Amino acid sequence: MASLSRALRGIAATRPRQSPARGWGLRPLVSGPGPTSEKSVPYQRTLKEAEDASAAAQGPSQPLPGTASVVVIGGGSLGCQTLYHLAKLGVSGAVLLERERLTSGTTWHTAGLLWQLRPSDVEVELLAHTRQVVSCELEEETGLHTGWIQNGGLFIASSQQRLDEYKRLMSLGRVYGIESHVLSPGETKALYPLMNVEDLYGTLYVPHDGTMDPAGTCTSLARAATARGAQIIENCPVTGIRVRTDDFGVRRVAAVETEHGSIRTPCVVNCAGVWARAVGRMAGVNVPLVAMHHAYVVTERIEGIQNMPNVRDHDASVYLRLQGDALSVGGYETNPIFWEEVSDEFAFGLFDLDWDVFTQHIEGAINRVPVLEKTGIKSTVCGPESFTPDHKPLMGEAPELRGFFLGCGFNSAGMMLGGGCGQQLAYWIVHGRPEKDMHSYDIRRFQRSLTDHGRWIRERSHEAYAKNYSVVFPHDEPLAGRNMRTGPLHEELRARGCVFQERHGWERPGWFSAQGPAPVLPYDYCGAYGHRAREDYTYGRLLGQEYTFSFPPHHDVIKKECLACRGAAAVFDMSYFGKFFLVGPDARKAADWLFSADVSRPPGSTVYTCMLNHRGGTESDLTVSRLAPGPQASPLAPAFEGDGYYLAVGGAAAQHNWSHIRTVLQDRKFRCQLIDSSEDLGLISVQGPASRAILQELLEADLSDDAFPFSTHKLVRAAGHLVRAVRLSFVGELGWELHAPRPSCLPVYQALMTAGAKHGLVNAGYRAIDSLSIEKGYRHWHADLRADDSPLEAGLAFTCKLKSSVPFLGREALEKQRAEGLRRRLVGFTVDEKVPMFGLEAIWRNGQVVGHVRRADFGFTINKTLAYGYIRDPSGGPVSPRAPALPRGALVPPGALPHTLPPSLGGLGLGGPEANEGTD
Repeated sequence: MASLSRALRGIAATRPRQSPARGWGLRPLVSGPGPTSEKSVPYQRTLKEAEDASAAAQGPSQPLPGTASVVVIGGGSLGCQTLYHLAKLGVSGAVLLERERLTSGTTWHTAGLLWQLRPSDVEVELLAHTRQVVSCELEEETGLHTGWIQNGGLFIASSQQRLDEYKRLMSLGRVYGIESHVLSPGETKALYPLMNVEDLYGTLYVPHDGTMDPAGTCTSLARAATARGAQIIENCPVTGIRVRTDDFGVRRVAAVETEHGSIRTPCVVNCAGVWARAVGRMAGVNVPLVAMHHAYVVTERIEGIQNMPNVRDHDASVYLRLQGDALSVGGYETNPIFWEEVSDEFAFGLFDLDWDVFTQHIEGAINRVPVLEKTGIKSTVCGPESFTPDHKPLMGEAPELRGFFLGCGFNSAGMMLGGGCGQQLAYWIVHGRPEKDMHSYDIRRFQRSLTDHGRWIRERSHEAYAKNYSVVFPHDEPLAGRNMRTGPLHEELRARGCVFQERHGWERPGWFSAQGPAPVLPYDYCGAYGHRAREDYTYGRLLGQEYTFSFPPHHDVIKKECLACRGAAAVFDMSYFGKFFLVGPDARKAADWLFSADVSRPPGSTVYTCMLNHRGGTESDLTVSRLAPGPQASPLAPAFEGDGYYLAVGGAAAQHNWSHIRTVLQDRKFRCQLIDSSEDLGLISVQGPASRAILQELLEADLSDDAFPFSTHKLVRAAGHLVRAVRLSFVGELGWELHAPRPSCLPVYQALMTAGAKHGLVNAGYRAIDSLSIEKGYRHWHADLRADDSPLEAGLAFTCKLKSSVPFLGREALEKQRAEGLRRRLVGFTVDEKVPMFGLEAIWRNGQVVGHVRRADFGFTINKTLAYGYIRDPSGGPVSPRAPALPRGALVPPGALPHTLPPSLGGLGLGGPEANEGTD
């Protein structure tokens, strides 16, 4: 049997280099001194049948029902978990269809690792549920063993930055009661004697991590689900999805078609893994994922490895999974092999391992556990896995088709996330939305134009795969799939030194460099597939300076943008905002129901409001401007009679907002139109005490307080161009937004910069917005305001028309919450010492964890770091409206000094007499 070191030498000596873009098919490996050619998973038991050519011909494992409440397609981890949780919620008549046998696609060969700590509070909760299901609940319900082994997990830090990242994970883990310890190299050696610790800064040890067996877990899930009335039908490939169009023109699922008949159903769940894209095409639904080879090798027996924890050496991009008395070795490479033509016949299959691709993992593994150099390779496991553009799963109801849900694209983490995601997906199906905030997984996070854009999906999925083990820095940006959607000022701002950020395809200003243009160049695939790696270019160099948990070198540049806005004025290009029109006979009824605030004000008014779900959680915050009806259509307003509204929503959540509104309109059968003008209109915002003086030179309108009050809008001419001017502020200063047709944006901007030169007007980006807005306590949706946070908890009760009798979505939940008392409240903190914070830090009170930070940034006006987090009473009771000042040391991020609760920022008088613009 070849050892790992001989495998490396054999490859170098006997095999020509092969392009990783070719040769993915099944092909023989080298023999003799090269690595073993045996391919088999390391599990003692799988659900694969003995070789039997007649198995498929025998047809489905049981007769198909004529109808089903829900049809789950795919019998892997997610399919089985979703069916199980549907059954637990009391759903009767749920059916799972598997084209072959359970686990036969990608689940059967998965490594089955479960790491409890991730840099996301929601993911930590999802993982905790998976662990609970696999380690306790299933065995109690069925008497079957899932194969759960709790041997612990060990994260390796080969740099100080990596160790800082682990300390942040440990802080978050304490919020959820997850035991973890930062170990020194010596302590690590004592725990794992076979490990090389000479190059380590430390490790993070999580004793209750472990592994699960795919066959054992899915068998237990199937037993538990069928015992509750669910049905599982194997050997039944799906051939089509039948769709109907209802009386309002809405496409809805009608039936699932198979080779053996059809099942009428209003709900389909696509859990088909790498085949999910094909299933989506059957229904006219885009599923943005790619299939890649993902591999690990299994070693021969290693003396002394028994009972050792599983290891993730992120800096080497390799993991070591305990496999009895051996190890499984795998990782994420920069040149993964795409599975270009996904075969419908592939079941319980494996590819031959391409050693040219896999070699880098062996080198990293040998460095970490030197005994591997002389250890033989027992078998190789190289199977298909699905990967997505942001390395997050695809879940929720597809915007193209009602009743068609996704539960796929799990980036080789389907076993680990399966329990939590299966639970949330089942809740989503039954109650219309998940119990937790699942926006990061919701398919509606992607702009529709991107979900079928092949280059964007491929580039972003590759980069996300290659960077899976990279340090998660707060201000990192993708290099792949850039310049897909650009605003009308993109070229002008780039010439002025704009360093752009990317949000779901949109390029938006991040900050402005004095070093000149910093264009984002085409993606280089990390130098793979024949591309030449970019060694040094301006944008890449500036982005590299963000790879720190300290303040970046351009910290003072962002400071200048912020202080200019507070002292004079700043111009912000916000063209990436979503811009919708809601018009039609039922527009007012729809607006009353959709928006928590009272938006039925006279035309010319603008209202800051929230949109809620039935649980009272916040689906969005946005501004709604009431329009006057008119027969003439223009880029600034459609022609309509009756009531009409102009909606401006955050660009990163524009598709989410669009889909939420559309769903509500359909469910309530409101007769109105929702028109998307996001690409047709730009948005230029001028903020600061000098904004009135600057704009008065451009706008043919009186901008005095009496003539143009706060929270109003008008159609005016700016530098000769018709624009919609809206008096709003997102930074707590005097300011206006100019919503203009795309062709008008550049001349208006240029005239603005000319007029503003003598007033100290500067360009500023979203890094400045983040700082300025947190100083004023303004909320950022999906940071300190999410779909599982109510406006009452977030301090936004003023956005809710609870004093009126007008019903609105979520009202009943808010009234119940107010009557029972709030169990959580959002509070603000300042940090005494000048240290950065980024969110997820634990909040302590009297020696107890009472919450964690959701959002943090540096406030340049007050020269302090500010943080916002939700706190709760550990006893479970209501949180008082005004908590007393927390004791020093209440909020302690790694390496920081104690923190205290600040006074109300609104009372600091920031920005003069207009300080509270935008707060009511």
